[in-house]
Amino acid sequence: MPSSRLIGWFLLALPVAALAVVNPSPQADEAERKAEVLEQVVAPDVEVTEPVEPLSKQETQVVDPEGSDPLEEPITCLARSIYWEAKGTPGLDMESVANVVMNRLASEEFPNTVCEVVKQGSEQSPCQFSWWCDGRPDEVVEDDAYEVAKEVARQALNQELPDHTDGALYFHDRTVHPPWANEFLLTTETEAFLFYRPEHTNTE
Repeated sequence: MPSSRLIGWFLLALPVAALAVVNPSPQADEAERKAEVLEQVVAPDVEVTEPVEPLSKQETQVVDPEGSDPLEEPITCLARSIYWEAKGTPGLDMESVANVVMNRLASEEFPNTVCEVVKQGSEQSPCQFSWWCDGRPDEVVEDDAYEVAKEVARQALNQELPDHTDGALYFHDRTVHPPWANEFLLTTETEAFLFYRPEHTNTE
């Protein structure tokens, strides 16, 4: 019967429609590919085999548009770190958090991808970034702040941000003083954070 055929077609079409919603746009795919090449440029032991192209603002903003995607590629991992560590703080604080992630990516002492840097320590203590292992949801709750965080992430991946931290690999909020802070050199202070690096680190 015609009605049965219509219902059957609708049921067959459902997975296709759902797939179209789930799959990222071609522009987001291209942005993610570029970001993976850009992080390879910074990582010390990774050979870059593709042309290096900068990320545009438009490309970056279409990645993880709802702030709820899995943390599996550089833009989302970096932007979500900036967002959760420094949302609501001045731009200098957000950029300085991005500096720390990128400084770690460039260091032989840390992993060779942004996501591995951010997730180091898994979701159990001692995590390197507190938001990643605080047991709370990681989805974005403030769209405007996340848009800013993604723009900072884009600039960081493009190596367009100055390093406000003088090579810092660690930081903490001003409201706390972790014991490890006594072991490192204080490099700079912002309104919200204090930044550190080992004294032997070469920042040239």
